[in-house]
Amino acid sequence: MNDDDPRVQVCEKTTPYRGYFRIDRYRLRHRRFDGGWTGVMSRECFERGHAAAVLPYDAARDAVVLIEQFRVGAYAAGLDPWLTEIVAGIIEPGESPQDVARREALEEAGCRIRELALIGRALVSPGGTSEIIHLFCGQVESAGLGGLHGLDHENEDIRAFVLPFAEALAELEAGRIVNAPAIMALQWLALNRDRLRRAWA
Repeated sequence: MNDDDPRVQVCEKTTPYRGYFRIDRYRLRHRRFDGGWTGVMSRECFERGHAAAVLPYDAARDAVVLIEQFRVGAYAAGLDPWLTEIVAGIIEPGESPQDVARREALEEAGCRIRELALIGRALVSPGGTSEIIHLFCGQVESAGLGGLHGLDHENEDIRAFVLPFAEALAELEAGRIVNAPAIMALQWLALNRDRLRRAWA
C-alpha cells in the first residue's frame, strides 16, 4: 500500500477475514479527475501475496511445457476446473521472482530453467486484489519431460506435458486456454519466438 500518496485518503482499514488468505476492508476516498474528491467508499481487497510464473520453452524443439491442475475458482465459475496453465507460485519472504520461477518449474514440471527472459509484471485483478504476477519465459530442454508432479503436503496433483508451440497456439486460439498468465505468456512468445530461437537454440 502506498501510504504517502496524497491523492488517496484512507479513513479506516480493517481485516474482517484472516485465514489461508486475507481480506482487508478500506474506507477511503480519492481525488477525482476534475480536482475534487469522491465520497467515502468501502472496498474489500483480497490479499494473497505476489506471484511469479514461467513458460518453459525449448527453442531447439520449438516446444513449450504446460501443466494441468484443478482450480477451485474455475469450478466456482462454472468452467472446467482442470485448467491448462504455465508454472507459477507465490513469492515467499526472502525470495525473488526469479527464484520462484526456477523452484516452481522443478516442483510442478520437473524441469530446470537455464535462462530466464522477463515478459513483464501485471496486476491480476486490481479491482479486488493487490496481487502482482511476474511473468517469465524460461529456457529448458524438454526431452523426457512430462508426467505427474506437485508437493503431497500441498495436495498438488499436477500433470506436465510438452506441446509443439504451434499446437499450444492453436489451443489458445480455439479458446481452450483460459488461464490469464498462460494466455499472456503464449501471446508474448508468439511475438518474441524468432528472437528467442536465435538466442537460445
